[in-house]
Amino acid sequence: MNLEDYMLPCLNKQLLGVDCPGCGMQRALHLLLHGEFVAAFQMYPAIYTILPLFALVIGNKVFNLNINQRLIIILGIATVALILINYITKFIN
Repeated sequence: MNLEDYMLPCLNKQLLGVDCPGCGMQRALHLLLHGEFVAAFQMYPAIYTILPLFALVIGNKVFNLNINQRLIIILGIATVALILINYITKFIN
């Protein structure tokens, strides 16, 4: 079983021919799961902020953990910034 066979295609790229801000996230997660940390960062830099952000939000909502909202906001801002920077650099290069 190969995980790459089950990845979802980007509809934005298929229909419009342009990458979306989330393009590369699945491949980066795949690389991360295979221990290729640098390649995952190069593919989608926000992977290292979005995973802890999801974990904190889910932990806060589902398990009623008392997680500081300031930490969630900072991680959210960092994630959005990295996504936008990555998206802009894709168009420049």
